[in-house]
Amino acid sequence: MNMLQLILIVAITTVVIIMGVTFVLGQERARQKRVMGVIQGGGAGARQKGPKKDEKDKRRADLAKKLKDAKEEDLKADGKKKTTIAMMLEQAGLSISVTQFWIFSVLLCAGLTFLSKIMGQPPHIMVAVAIIGLFGLPRFVVKKITARRQKKFLQEFPDALEATVRLLRAGMPVSEAISMIAREFEGPVGEEMERIRDKQKIGVPLHEAALEATRRMPITEMQMFATGLSIQAQTGSSLSEVLLNLSNVIRARFRLKRKVKALSSEAIASASIIAALPVLVATALYFVNYDYISLLFTDSFGNILLTGAIVWMSLGVFVMKVMINFKI
Repeated sequence: MNMLQLILIVAITTVVIIMGVTFVLGQERARQKRVMGVIQGGGAGARQKGPKKDEKDKRRADLAKKLKDAKEEDLKADGKKKTTIAMMLEQAGLSISVTQFWIFSVLLCAGLTFLSKIMGQPPHIMVAVAIIGLFGLPRFVVKKITARRQKKFLQEFPDALEATVRLLRAGMPVSEAISMIAREFEGPVGEEMERIRDKQKIGVPLHEAALEATRRMPITEMQMFATGLSIQAQTGSSLSEVLLNLSNVIRARFRLKRKVKALSSEAIASASIIAALPVLVATALYFVNYDYISLLFTDSFGNILLTGAIVWMSLGVFVMKVMINFKI
């Protein structure tokens, strides 16, 4: 009977995981369609409808379609490649090497394993803690640093674009405008603009330097920036107009993100409370009535129940996060 229950738990868990992955992939495809619609000018075209369309706009739309196809091919090629540790550290803006990262991971793994051994945990718990300390926790920290860096970049990027537009309209060359932005802005925006300026100094075109920057800052706004510069390089249109329109789009997206975050804050708080309740109750019982809850750690069937509870809670938290994590 115990084996049957275990098989049933594994089967249901597998089905739920497959459904969750399918849902996430569907959301990602929808997000890519919305992004490419913005890049092609779908959002601006809805506000500026006219009886006739200029031929330059038609050429721009055709080039945007070509760039979209090329970008999809690049995404497919890059999707087959795994994100390396060096790329993750570069996206996070960390100056440490891959060797230093692995040294820190090994030290963290050894420390957590030693701590779990002192606490008298069983071997399988120690193995799980070691794996988390070596592969899970360091990558989690790097991803958190990357997300914080990208958020700060998005807050300052529209201002940098508008400042670039003012400099271009004042008659300053593009290279000098980029250099000015790199000097005036600090943080991720200044760092990325400085790298673009350095690439320009060695003869790399502006749109290619911006496209290379999307690997260090893999966000939609930076990809739109690189795509807009590519369209401008192909059509010869006004760079200041392209950057100004891009700045308006980024500001509108940022306002929409904050509005969605405000509207979903109640659901986020509810999900956090629901996810924290079992952990808090189990911790309280551990100190108040250890004999009552110790069966989950000492008995074999209690271990199965504890494992099933952890798996189901993790799946529930994952599903709630996907439901309230709106992609814009």
